[in-house]
Amino acid sequence: TFFVFVFKRKSKISASRRLHLKTKLLKTAAVMLEKTKEERIQQKEVTLTEKVPPLQLSGLSVQDLQTLCKELNCKIDVADEERYDIEAKVVKNIKEIEDLNRKVFELKGKMKRPALKRVKISADAMLGALLGSRVKESVDFKVNLKTVKKEEEKKEEVTDWRKNVEAMSGMEGRKKLFDANQ
Repeated sequence: TFFVFVFKRKSKISASRRLHLKTKLLKTAAVMLEKTKEERIQQKEVTLTEKVPPLQLSGLSVQDLQTLCKELNCKIDVADEERYDIEAKVVKNIKEIEDLNRKVFELKGKMKRPALKRVKISADAMLGALLGSRVKESVDFKVNLKTVKKEEEKKEEVTDWRKNVEAMSGMEGRKKLFDANQ
């Protein structure tokens, strides 16, 4: 048989060193979080300046203002369509993730052990099933068993204790008990 032993290794880092490293990691994570927030804000500003140029309304005629409003309305419609498409993709992905999680849970749940039935089988049939046709003659297991001889224990005669009280009383009785035990 093959045995695998797993030994729990002691940590080579002291508790104070571990705490110091943990605090450093948390500080660097906080700094990185702040950087990502700033980067997101900058990206948002860049995309807004690209998508929505600043409006110059001064000096425009009514006809120009109407065409500008129509252009902005078209841009709003396009942005709404993109937002709707992205929302639909997100909802679809969320449903797919939930479905996959449900399938994983069902697969884990179906791994139950079936109820085993008790089968009466002889030793010869069991060996035949396990070893195949290699065992041709029946094996008598009782032959290989060791015989153990039990030593008969000395049984003291059970007598009435009242008869024996007078014989065991005094120094002679104690000497008899002492000699009997040796």
